[in-house]
Amino acid sequence: MTSTNKFILVAEDDVFYGDIFKTKLTKEGYDVEVATNGEEALKIARGRKPDLMLCDLIMPIKDGFETVKEMKADSKLKSVKILVLSNLGQEADIERAKKLGADEYFVKSDLSIQQMIEKVRKYVA
Repeated sequence: MTSTNKFILVAEDDVFYGDIFKTKLTKEGYDVEVATNGEEALKIARGRKPDLMLCDLIMPIKDGFETVKEMKADSKLKSVKILVLSNLGQEADIERAKKLGADEYFVKSDLSIQQMIEKVRKYVA
């Protein structure tokens, strides 16, 4: 395993998902930090710009829609690639997230961990 030194920020309030993403992506050689709400994610991102952010939509304090919107409005962070991973599968939610600046949108239950890692690789190659 080689270290890529690529920094991935995971904004996920579900501890189970956060742990799995961190464990699997760390094994792939990425530097991973997990934020449990949107406000914490933005604070981390402003302190250390991520190469990629995996973002849940339903989170406490600040949801994923607000988080994506604020990231894209920040001149230092607007270039960060954002993959939304959510259990919200409604077309309206997908459209809204993409309009706010998400690069891709995935329904968690439709995506295996291996598929998620392949998507991450595509964005932080």
